[in-house]
Amino acid sequence: MIYSTATVQVNPQGEVPLTRSQAWAGLVLKARDARLFLPPGLCTYCEVVEESKTHIVREATIAGTDLREIIAFEPDSKVTFFQAAGPREGAIVNELFEDDAGQLQLRFYCYIGLRSKEPNGPEEQAEQAQFDGDKGYKAALLSTLKRTRELLAQGKLSGGAQ
Repeated sequence: MIYSTATVQVNPQGEVPLTRSQAWAGLVLKARDARLFLPPGLCTYCEVVEESKTHIVREATIAGTDLREIIAFEPDSKVTFFQAAGPREGAIVNELFEDDAGQLQLRFYCYIGLRSKEPNGPEEQAEQAQFDGDKGYKAALLSTLKRTRELLAQGKLSGGAQ
């Protein structure tokens, strides 16, 4: 199994501050359409195929791999991606919280395995190293916040419903 976690400050010094509501709106938008947040061409398809008050079901093609995810929302707090189909199984979580100093943080954590691969085998070890590396999920969190700021500045980020 792969377990990885990373946490970044939502409002580091020198950045345009985001409210919790704005950061949340960015997370919801990313869940609904990953194409807006991933490098151009990485996500070639992303469609919400089912929707309720508590979750959506999203089908996407990311890096040439077809995925189906059940994405659960805990408003203004947590987005959990359950891997229903694709190479991974398990859950990936993005969570907003305040640290002990009252600063807004964005944390990623996952507990996943690779379907049809040996547990803790070479494929899982390689994926673990990728998640924990410089271009892993910490970089993805920073990129998500950067893109959220860009969308906000362009007037394309609404109030964060879901």
